[in-house]
Amino acid sequence: MTDSPASPDLDTRLAKALPELIALRQDIHTHPELGLEEERTAALVAAKLRSFGIDVTEGVGGYGVVGTLRGKRPGQGAIGLRADMDALSLTETTGLPYASATPGKMHACGHDGHTTMLLGAAQMLSQSPDFAGTVHFIFQPAEEGRGGAKAMLADKLFERFPCDAVYGMHNIPGIPVGNFALRKGPLMAGSGRWVVTFRGTGGHGGNSAHISTDVTVVLASFIQALQSIVSRNVAATETAVISVGHIAGGSPHALNVMPSEMVIGGTMRAFNPQTQALLDKRMTEVAELTAATQGVTAEVNLRWGAAPLLNHDAQTDSAISAAARVTGEQNVDPNTTPITAGEDFAFMLQAKPGAFIFIGNGDEAEGPVHGLHTPNYNFNDKVLPTGVRYWVELVQQELATL
Repeated sequence: MTDSPASPDLDTRLAKALPELIALRQDIHTHPELGLEEERTAALVAAKLRSFGIDVTEGVGGYGVVGTLRGKRPGQGAIGLRADMDALSLTETTGLPYASATPGKMHACGHDGHTTMLLGAAQMLSQSPDFAGTVHFIFQPAEEGRGGAKAMLADKLFERFPCDAVYGMHNIPGIPVGNFALRKGPLMAGSGRWVVTFRGTGGHGGNSAHISTDVTVVLASFIQALQSIVSRNVAATETAVISVGHIAGGSPHALNVMPSEMVIGGTMRAFNPQTQALLDKRMTEVAELTAATQGVTAEVNLRWGAAPLLNHDAQTDSAISAAARVTGEQNVDPNTTPITAGEDFAFMLQAKPGAFIFIGNGDEAEGPVHGLHTPNYNFNDKVLPTGVRYWVELVQQELATL
């Protein structure tokens, strides 16, 4: 008989391991590494997995690490559990004793906690591998817009480590500790970045504006027209976002000079490929046509860094069942509202069926809530046991002994 997450055996083992897991999470927090730079974190993960007696493969898609554990029961099934490892370019202001020791970098999205929860699950399962089949612990680099999932897939992740399904998890501030949320179908948006460069002649703003091509007029018109794309081209039943995040041009030291070039950029979000294609088409058309009204040119660069994250039905049901067994049905929201944040786990869900779940990082009843990607954010160590139990339950459920 397999251990249940509520069994005294797992509870005892997890309680014994928890102080070390908290110390590990805080150590990773102190030493953040950006995507494609996770040398220390990947080495730490690999060493921990080996200490549990788990087979380890390093260098998958860069600094990716995969640990493979085979159950002691016969079975051909296999699942993948994925955690991300990278930090963000952000200066931490938490004042914690274990705050980032690297200026300008911090774990502001909780990947330190995600990595630790999956390591904790690997430790618990390695101590009692009473399941049928194989579990692959996938530690992904470069989730924050630097293409880590694509890199692992390009390095033949699922050919080298075959999986029938793949699962992911992310913490969410504002949801109570011990709660989960997910939904079938679209859960997170496709996330893209866009940059438009307008080029004209520039000129003397006081003496010869009438014989110059003015990119600032184009920029002003473009920003206004940009806001009509979602309201007038995207169906009212769909959701999309286009936001401006950067504008550059001219010099504050030469205010009488009309710039010959203006650059504007921002982010875009959508929940399906059709809307993504529509945004690409209309943003390009609006930029080029607006430029033409003033005789300037427009160079448009658009890139989708993450696809829409679409949960598969059967695996979502499995995730709901596992979460409910860990924390109770009343603490699992199976139809949560989709969010427009991006997550490159979506590319793994394009390659394999699977599901992504949110785990609560604490709400206002438990203390101040700081959003993801903010300088005061911190992963809540009280979440660790719930996350470990969820992974263990999911493995025991999906790779059950017949």
